[in-house]
Amino acid sequence: MSTDSLDKTAAGEPRIDFRTSPESYHHWKLSIDGRVARLALDVDENATLFPGYELKLNSYDLGVDIELYDAVQRLRFEHPEVGTVVVTSDKPRVFCAGANIRMLSQSTHAHKVNFCKFTNETRNGIEDATDNSGLRFVAAVNGACAGGGYELALACDHIMLIDDGSSTVSLPELPLLAVLPGTGGLTRLVDKRKVRHDRADYFCTTSEGIRGKRATDWDLVDEIVPRSKFDEVVATRAADFAAESDRPADAKGVVLTPINRAVGDTQIAYDNVKIDLDRELAMATITIKAPAEAPPTDMPGIEAQGVDFWPFALARELDDAIMELRVNEKEIGTWVFKTEGNSANVEAADKALLDNADHWLVREITLYLKRTFKRIDVSSRSLIAQVEPGSCFTGTLLELVVAADRSFMLDGGFEGSNLPDATVVLTGMNFGPLVMPNGLTRLEHRFLNDPSMVENAKAEIGKPIEAVEADELGLVTFIPDDIDWEDEVRIAIEERASFSPDALTGMEASLRFAGPETLETKIFGRLSAWQNWIFQRPNAVGDDGALKVYGSGQKASYNKQRI
Repeated sequence: MSTDSLDKTAAGEPRIDFRTSPESYHHWKLSIDGRVARLALDVDENATLFPGYELKLNSYDLGVDIELYDAVQRLRFEHPEVGTVVVTSDKPRVFCAGANIRMLSQSTHAHKVNFCKFTNETRNGIEDATDNSGLRFVAAVNGACAGGGYELALACDHIMLIDDGSSTVSLPELPLLAVLPGTGGLTRLVDKRKVRHDRADYFCTTSEGIRGKRATDWDLVDEIVPRSKFDEVVATRAADFAAESDRPADAKGVVLTPINRAVGDTQIAYDNVKIDLDRELAMATITIKAPAEAPPTDMPGIEAQGVDFWPFALARELDDAIMELRVNEKEIGTWVFKTEGNSANVEAADKALLDNADHWLVREITLYLKRTFKRIDVSSRSLIAQVEPGSCFTGTLLELVVAADRSFMLDGGFEGSNLPDATVVLTGMNFGPLVMPNGLTRLEHRFLNDPSMVENAKAEIGKPIEAVEADELGLVTFIPDDIDWEDEVRIAIEERASFSPDALTGMEASLRFAGPETLETKIFGRLSAWQNWIFQRPNAVGDDGALKVYGSGQKASYNKQRI
C-alpha cells in the first residue's frame, strides 16, 4: 500500500487528509522575525475542499483550519524561539468572515459537526499554548471580523481591533443563519472574556457588530488602535509579550517531517499504530506498538531522535489516526484499543518524560499527548479497551483503558499460549500530566465518589498488576477468564453496533465528563447537544431555512414553536 492508495472513503466521499506543511498552504502565511511570528490569513477562495462554493472574504472551510492547526503545531515544535504569534489578515479591510456559509449549507450534518469539533480543538490548542507553553497569541483584527473570525480572535490571549470607523466584531449566526456560533463563541464570550450576560445577549442578536470604544467597554476586545498606528502598536505589544515568555530563544526546534501512513480498504497503518476495520461490526481495532527498544532518557538522546522519539511519534500518529477515523470513517462507531510489545520500554519512555519535564521539548511532547487523549475523550465513538497477554497498557497507554467506556482484562492466560498473564502498570503519567478536558486526571474522574482510590492506585506505581488486583483497584470494568473472554467481548461489540448511534453519542458525552465543568467541557457538551440539534432543524437547514436561503435575497421561513 502507498500513502495515497485510496482517495475515496468507503462511502464514496473524497478522503480528507489532515497532513500538510507550510510550503503547501493555500490560505495562511507564516513568517518568523526573532521572537515574534506572524500568521496571516489570506484565503485562496478557489482552494476549497469540495466544489460548489468559494471562500470569499477570508471565510474558511475545514481545509483552512487544517492549515491553521499545522501552523500552530510547527510554531510549538519547530520554533521554540518564538514567544508571541500575531494572528492577522492580509486581505484589505477584512480579518475573517467566519465559516463559509455555502460550504455549511451543502455539507452533510456529520461534516458540519466534525468541522465544528476540529475547529474547537484547534482553538483549544491555541489556548493550551498560552496557558502552558509560554506562547502568547495576539489577534490583530485589521478589518471586519464576524462569526468564526471573531471566534478565532477569542481563542487568542489579546485582541486588538483597528479603529477605522468600519471594522467591527460580531457573532451574527443567530439572526442571520438560525444557528449558534459553532466554535465555542457563546461560552468563550461569557466564561473567558467575562462579558456581561445582558451585553452578550445584545451582541449575539445583532448582525451589525460592535466597533470602537463600545467594543473595549464591553470587553469584546482588549484595545482599539487607530489605523495610522496599528502596525506599530501591534509590534510593540508582540515584543512585550515575547519578552515575558519562558521559551528558549537559542534552542533548536524539531522539524515535523511527514507522517508515514498507508491506507487500504480494511487497514490504516503507521509506524507505531495500526487500525483494522471491520465494517460489518462498524468497528476499528486500534493497536499501538510499544517502542522496540528502550528509548533515550537524557535530553541529548531525546533531541537526537526528534520526531522518532516514541512518545512524540505516538502522539503524531494517534492524532492523525483519530482524525482519519472521525472524518473518513464515520460509520465506524466502535473503537477497540489494543497494545503490544515490551511494557518496560513504555515505562522507560514515561520516565524520560517525567524526568525531563522542565525542558521545552519534553513539555511540548507531553502537552501534545494530553491534547491527543483529549481528542479521544470528545470523539463520538464507543471506546473499548482489551487487555490481553502480550499487551503493554503501561502509564501513558493505560490512559486508554481508563478513558474507555468499557474495558476487559483477561484473568489468567489463553489455553495453549506461552505468553505470561496480562498485566497493567501505573506510572507518574497517570497522576497529573495527561488531564482530561474537565481538568481531572482520568483516575480522579473515575473515582469521584472515593478519592482514596486514587491514592490506593498511586501506591502501586511501577508494579505489574494482574487482573484480579486491577479489578480491586478499579482500573478495569470486567475480568473474564479465557472461557468467557471471546463471548463477553463479542457481545459488547455486537451490542454497540445494534444501538442507535445518536443515543450512544448522547449517552457517552453525558457520562464521560462527570465532576467540574471547564471552558472545554462546556463547549463540547453544548456542541454535542445544542448544535447537533439546531443543525438538523428545518429553521436552519430546511428548504426555506436560514442556511439555505442566505445570500439569495429570500427571507427564511421559521416554525415559531418553542420546544
